[in-house]
Amino acid sequence: MEMEFSEGKIIFNRELSDLDKFVIEFVGMLNSAKIKYVIISGYISILFGRSRATEDIDVFIGTVQKEKFDEFMKIIEERGMWALNSTENTELFSMLQDGLGIRIAKKEKAIPNFELKFPKKDTDFFSLNNPLKVVVNGNELLTSPLEMQIAYKLYLGSEKDLEDATHIYEMFKDKLDVELLNSLIEKLNVGDRAVKYVIG
Repeated sequence: MEMEFSEGKIIFNRELSDLDKFVIEFVGMLNSAKIKYVIISGYISILFGRSRATEDIDVFIGTVQKEKFDEFMKIIEERGMWALNSTENTELFSMLQDGLGIRIAKKEKAIPNFELKFPKKDTDFFSLNNPLKVVVNGNELLTSPLEMQIAYKLYLGSEKDLEDATHIYEMFKDKLDVELLNSLIEKLNVGDRAVKYVIG
């Protein structure tokens, strides 16, 4: 998979899966509602060629007012999607404010789904405010920085997460900001795992 790199952007083409098309469609709805977002976690390794399944796509969205959230929910309903957690926007918005995630999928389906959350921790805000632009087949997606993705996957520590971290590191090790990666590894206290699984 040939990739073009520029400052804060990766551009490439490949055959899109149904999951990719779902993500592109959903991001279009966020953009239509003018909601700031960043894709995090497992889908990023899939986007960059790792062959594994996932049931959900994790997304941080910028904190919005209830009116903006209602506008977004109207858009997803018009596009044939629904929230799994509740049919009431007020309840869904309250969940977000309480630090919980809400899940959105195609109507009458549960997977795959998007889990939306407001950012809470410094690392959440870092990802939201410093996204990597990934342009696949002309479609722009905003993802967490690769350095954050690697460090946070090491922090999560499951076998799947560690394999994701290794995959991304091996793909992009010559393009990473080593100073940033090391600082995030230190911040998340995952130095031992980093030595074992990535920077060895």
